[in-house]
Order: sequence, then structure tokens, then C-alpha cells
Amino acid sequence: MDKASVIGTIIGIACCGIVGYKASHGDWTVFWSEKGAYMVFGGTISIIFMAMPMERIKQVPGYVKAFFFNKGMNPTAVIELMNTLAEKARRDGILALESECANIKDPFLGAGMKMAIDGVEPANIEATLRMEVLAMQDRHKAGKKFFDLIKTYAPGYGLVATLIGQIGMFSGLATAEIGHLGYMLAVAVVATMYGTVLANAIAGPMGDKLALRSGEEILGREMMLQGILSIQAGDNPRVTLDKMLAFIPGPQRTKYRAAA
Repeated sequence: MDKASVIGTIIGIACCGIVGYKASHGDWTVFWSEKGAYMVFGGTISIIFMAMPMERIKQVPGYVKAFFFNKGMNPTAVIELMNTLAEKARRDGILALESECANIKDPFLGAGMKMAIDGVEPANIEATLRMEVLAMQDRHKAGKKFFDLIKTYAPGYGLVATLIGQIGMFSGLATAEIGHLGYMLAVAVVATMYGTVLANAIAGPMGDKLALRSGEEILGREMMLQGILSIQAGDNPRVTLDKMLAFIPGPQRTKYRAAA
């Protein structure tokens, strides 16, 4: 579970709840507009189906799950694991790592280590693993695209609903029915609120989090790739460690070099 995502979600809901309660004095029905919900939520769903293929739409629950759960290894964990593998390979030989492969939870690292142990050419290992990274990037782009579509088009449908509400309001000016005018104005304002909240308080932050996670996972896999090639080449564990440390900020490197 990603604590930052949970904390951010709770704070956002709490802020909206407090402000909504104070503005409505506890009457939450003032924020409901059936017409606005149809236009904003239904219209946004139609955009998703228009812009994305069905096989990507079926993966939407996975995109939401990826926001709350981060299964990727952080750089620190990658460095510690690769350093341990490098030291064992240097001490007992690369074939000794075969027993360690069963304990490696990351499938990318596990597949790479198995190829290295089997004596696959370094160029072939690199080519295969880089294709894995490209496929992963494509999957991540689809998740980011899903939230970007909502972020882009939900406010637009909110604006459409607002214009429809204003047209209905203006059409009632001749009879001056205050109740009708107020109802249509509420449709216009609430629909705009739906689109704004959906785009800026939900889809935008979730898409940005997935983009950040994607970059972190790509970095981690590049670290793994360089570590695998270094271990297969028989490099000194310190050399392997230095290659890993090149991927993290300078201040974080000190403790690893001191331990080495």
C-alpha cells in the first residue's frame, strides 16, 4: 500500500467534505444534479471508449490499483540486492546464484539472472531485457493516457452541461419563473463542479503519480540490467556497486561506499 496516495486521498476527501458541509449546512442534495452527472460522467466514459481500445479499457482496474499499491523495488532495495548477488558470485561463482533465483520476487531481475547463469551472450541479455522495458513503458503510457483523457475532457463536458443549463435558464426569462431559473442555474454550476473535481482532484494527481512510478521503475530496471551484466562479466563487487550508485543522488551514495 502506498501511504502517500492514501494520505493524499483522505486529505482531499476531508477538505471537500468540510467545505461542502459548511456551504450546504448539511443538505448534500444541493450538490446533486442528475443532468450534470449524465453529461459529465457519461460523456467522459464515452470519450474513454472512443479514444482507447477495448483491451486497454479492461485494464482500468489495474491502473487504479497501481495508484494505491507500488510493487516496484526502490533504488535502495535494488542496490542492496545486486550488491549481495555480486559478492556471492565473486566468492562462489556465478553458478552459485542459481539457488538465489527462486528467492528473487522481481520477474525482470529473475529472468535476467537466469540468462546470465545460463551463459547467454551479454548482447542478447541486454536486447531481451530492453524489449521488456519497452513493453512496460507501453503499458504505463496506457495507464497515464486513461487519466489524461479524464483530465482533459471532463471539464469540457462540464462546460457543455453549463451551457445547456444557461440556455434553459435564459429560455425561462420571459415568464420569470424564479424556481426554473434557479434549477437550471444549479444544473450549470454543479456540472462545472463535477468536471473540475473529476479532472483536477482525481484524474490529474493519479495520472501524475503513475508517470512518476513509471520513471522510477524504468530507473530500477536499468540498474538491474547494468548489475546483471556486471555480475556476468565477473566484475569486482565494488565495480558493480559503483555502477548501481551512478543512478542515485550523490548524498545517498556515502553510506554505501562507507559500508563497502
